Amino acid sequence: MPLSSYNPHYQISSLLIMMASLLFADITQAEELNGNAVIRHKTGDSEIVITTTNRLAGAIHSLTWNGKEFIDSFDHGRQLQSAASFDCARPGEFWAECFNPTEAGSRSDGAGPSSSSRLLRIQAQGNQLTTTTQMAYWLAPGQKSSGRPALNERILSNHRLTKQVRIGYQNLDQVLDYRVTFTIPAGEQHHYAQFEALTGYMPAEFESFWKLDPKTGTLNSLDDGPGEQRFPVILSTKDQQYAMGVFSPDQPAPGFEHAGYGRFRFAPQKVVKWNCVFRVRDLQGVAAGSYSYQVFVAVGTLEDVRRNLMDLIKMTGQKASE
Repeated sequence: MPLSSYNPHYQISSLLIMMASLLFADITQAEELNGNAVIRHKTGDSEIVITTTNRLAGAIHSLTWNGKEFIDSFDHGRQLQSAASFDCARPGEFWAECFNPTEAGSRSDGAGPSSSSRLLRIQAQGNQLTTTTQMAYWLAPGQKSSGRPALNERILSNHRLTKQVRIGYQNLDQVLDYRVTFTIPAGEQHHYAQFEALTGYMPAEFESFWKLDPKTGTLNSLDDGPGEQRFPVILSTKDQQYAMGVFSPDQPAPGFEHAGYGRFRFAPQKVVKWNCVFRVRDLQGVAAGSYSYQVFVAVGTLEDVRRNLMDLIKMTGQKASE
């Protein structure tokens, strides 16, 4: 272009238009990412089928085995999903929901058709699923949980959750190998982090709570709690024909040896829940970066689940709880 025809305003305008076009393309691409997916795996005479949905930003909406639904997916909190909570380096009482990035979305999403979380990546083929999600905070700015205000200033966090799910582990067809990585962004200040590596909200008919003794392989009845204890947890129907249990070779978290596996019964909502939780405390500041955990979920009859969890404990070489 001849120097005499150079127009800086034209050049700047063209650059702005190009940048806006690229930004619009990125946004459109993110909006068009489809979170509806299905993976499945044959298990004897039946199969395990896992379904994710766009409504939940790729979180797991359904898990069925032998024709039975194991997940009570209602709002954007009651799924098979992951979440994290942080203290924002504030003294005093810690309340998990006040700063609570959640995979499936926010409380305000309710039973609606969309999620405040953003699905960034999804791959589903055969018996394997991989997703990455930019998690929404459970509370919107200005909302409260049991009278305690949200500590976040926007609805979409910069926290990311990547999960890799495979139905089947070695010779155990009725086991999910579930691996999660939480990424804490730079620039935040926390002294305490609580990672709900995985939780499963289940229909109320899974009314019997059990804990598995890793030393003996025996099951003992577990009261309603609510809360955590140190033994792997199983929830089953009264007739013991359907059950789901959880075990992690990464348990216990250092300094939290008497916690890790939780159970909860929400009678008014007609739903029950188990979870697998890890914690990090550092008064110098919880470091930004990735925190990864492996969780196994077994499904089947109560005896199937007990046997598979014991096999996993032996395979992974975890020492029996003292």
